[in-house]
Amino acid sequence: MRTELPPFLSQKFRFWSFVCMFLLVFVHGYNVEPRYLQPWTLPTDPLTPTAWVQYLLANGLLRFRIPMLFIISGYLFALHDAQPHGPRIRKRARTLLVPYLIWSAFALLLTFLLEEQPWMRAGIAHSHVAQIDDARLLLHEYRWYELVLRWLFAPVAYQLWFVRVLFIYNLAYPLILRAVTRKTGRYAFFAVAVLLWLLTFNLGFVEGEGLLFFALGVWIQKSGFGIDSPRPWLNPTAWLMAFVALAAVKTWFAFQGESLLGNGVYPLLTLLHKATVVSGLIACWYGSDDIVRWFMARPWFTWLSAFAFMIYALHAPLVAYFIDASIDALQPLPGARMLAFILLPLAVIALCVATGAALRRVAPGLYGLLTGGRGLAN
Repeated sequence: MRTELPPFLSQKFRFWSFVCMFLLVFVHGYNVEPRYLQPWTLPTDPLTPTAWVQYLLANGLLRFRIPMLFIISGYLFALHDAQPHGPRIRKRARTLLVPYLIWSAFALLLTFLLEEQPWMRAGIAHSHVAQIDDARLLLHEYRWYELVLRWLFAPVAYQLWFVRVLFIYNLAYPLILRAVTRKTGRYAFFAVAVLLWLLTFNLGFVEGEGLLFFALGVWIQKSGFGIDSPRPWLNPTAWLMAFVALAAVKTWFAFQGESLLGNGVYPLLTLLHKATVVSGLIACWYGSDDIVRWFMARPWFTWLSAFAFMIYALHAPLVAYFIDASIDALQPLPGARMLAFILLPLAVIALCVATGAALRRVAPGLYGLLTGGRGLAN
């Protein structure tokens, strides 16, 4: 059982942590209606090459990212569990809860200020990010206590749910560790966790996706499961073909399946989604070693990867608010919606990196507070 990370595995974790954050911005820049994606989402826009490619990527090929991050988080937390749990949780409060509260407050303030601009109100309302009921789509329509609840429990910076539930799983780590390492209870625990994941169970603080993959990361670390090289049944080439095929089939059914299957398309899309996630995890993890080595040998990439948390924390809700504006700005050009899907996330990522680089240079203490100490060094 490992108690420290080999150099290449450390590089691989850093590579995928950054890539997952990078890809997350494109998922949130998806501009096909409806824009809020669930595994079973059916597009209401007509089938076009732009709609097909966006759905294939945002609700297919890129959806392995959050499970990957939970596995990495579980593995790393288990790696250092020789330290007392209490002090570790206090440290995680500083590195997870403090950034969570700061970025949630920042997103509320930013949204409030943007709503003061008449040209931004329609974009914010259309994004539905600040919606609190059927009639109220803007923060200006909130009551004071609703603002407090959004700040604490349902940030308009919607990506912060990951930090919130990760802290809960860190807090519950002794129970999770016992569940995944005891022979008598391990199979029952994972059976329940898989079921919750298949059902897309979510109670805000406990949800199926994070629980399954965080626990899987803990089990991988404690069991010594081989993550350096694949076993024969984990051959990345076969899983890559399955990954692409499953995502393509899911995309086809998302556009055409309702007319063929009626409501039966929803459970089918959910199962295809879950199979796509699993195949993507295996294919990307075991098939990426040469790619990881190439990128991690480039100084520009290692410098860029230090800002993964800034990209994560700052990109939303900005990217959602500016989707309409970016499409309108690009409208004279052919393929404006596809260009917006590519260029808006890249522009937001550039803004996040530039902001992070400036803060780290002129105010490293503030930068460390905002990121929980992440990315202070290249």
